[in-house]
Amino acid sequence: MASSLNVSVRDDRLFGVCMLATDRSIAPTALARAVEERGLDMLFLPENSHIPLNRNQEWPYAEALLDPLSRLYDPFVALAAAAAVTERLLLGFAVCLMTHRDPINTAKAVASLDHLSGGRVILGVAGGALDEAMRNHGAPFKQRWQIVRDRTLAMKAIWRDDVAEYHGEFVDFAPMWSFPKPIQAGGPPIWIGSNSKWVPGRVADYADGWMVYNGRYVGDAVHDLAMACEKRGRNAAEVTLALMDAPWDVGEASGFLEQGFSKLIFLVPPDSRNVEAGLDRIAAVVERLRT
Repeated sequence: MASSLNVSVRDDRLFGVCMLATDRSIAPTALARAVEERGLDMLFLPENSHIPLNRNQEWPYAEALLDPLSRLYDPFVALAAAAAVTERLLLGFAVCLMTHRDPINTAKAVASLDHLSGGRVILGVAGGALDEAMRNHGAPFKQRWQIVRDRTLAMKAIWRDDVAEYHGEFVDFAPMWSFPKPIQAGGPPIWIGSNSKWVPGRVADYADGWMVYNGRYVGDAVHDLAMACEKRGRNAAEVTLALMDAPWDVGEASGFLEQGFSKLIFLVPPDSRNVEAGLDRIAAVVERLRT
């Protein structure tokens, strides 16, 4: 895999794309090459293991996307393939569903991807939205955010310590060895991808950034994150604020940058016939934002 990294994950204003990469869309390798060739900084892929046919709870934002969400490539496999054909592209999860994953195995997979890619991983995390899907993975819906926190902190311990141990409510392991460690010191940045009023506090508590989905957070994300960081004694300037589904309009996108968002992520429709045209439009917007 490529290991030459020219862009730091923690640099300021960066621009990327997110797409539902499925077995019916453009291949992740072709997508990654196309994104990097256009001078964009980041590629994000989502995770969803399956869609239960019997669902008691509606998922309003995704009802029209149930078919592609049932067909997503595993993001670890797809991003590893993307890493192999790119040099500087940052590799993001939007998001890794920690309620669906064993934290020890996931820590190993993240560290391996970061190590082999030359330190290019951004790990977005969340709990998910479907009760039935979480229960299929043994995670109770009402405790999803406690599980996300516990498993995320356990992974950080594995990345940070040569002899790692963790004792929490949902994760408990005695001293152990787990290598390789990520290239990024302490592990890749953790960005929480969620939009409830509780997220600023969660980000300030145990994350490095927040992916706010455009139009879904009720409140002032910049102000609320700053207040949550102040309450917990953190410097808000060191916490990344990213906008998911950034507008394909220079004026609107510039407005979010002026508000305090430092990362803009544009959604690309998964229709293979339109992907490259969409990337061209996004690249033109980004070029104007940079100049």
